[in-house]
Amino acid sequence: MGEKPIWEQIGSSFVQHYYQLFDTDRTQLGAIYIDASCLTWEGQQFQGKAAIVEKLSTLPFLKIAHSITAQDHQPTPDSCIMSMVVGQLKADEDPVMGFHQSFILKNINDAWRNYTGFQMSITETYRHIGYMPPTELRCVPLLRARRTISLVPYASVS
Repeated sequence: MGEKPIWEQIGSSFVQHYYQLFDTDRTQLGAIYIDASCLTWEGQQFQGKAAIVEKLSTLPFLKIAHSITAQDHQPTPDSCIMSMVVGQLKADEDPVMGFHQSFILKNINDAWRNYTGFQMSITETYRHIGYMPPTELRCVPLLRARRTISLVPYASVS
């Protein structure tokens, strides 16, 4: 199989970088946002780098670990990349729960060509799917994100 399309390479690199920062030091996520970035977190909307970093930095848990189950990346007609991520997370001593997050990545002055130093206009939507015993495999209806509803297989964290 040949090399992946550039939007998949950029999207996959971004997802790896984003969740590594989120899981280790959320305050460092400020480096990837700009003032035009938007975040919708469980229905609450935030715009601008400062508001987004404040929200992410004050989430009510001390430690978190994400396990990515699936990710899809598509180019958009306006030269952006739409990335959708599905997975599981474990926060503090809470039960494992599913999550869905989508991103729209926009190239700012060729910044996304540097995979270790993302700086993009990012618009994202985040939803917890809810707790399910991690040993079960079932289809979970994802909550509404950008007017689409999807069904995904629910797999346990290894």
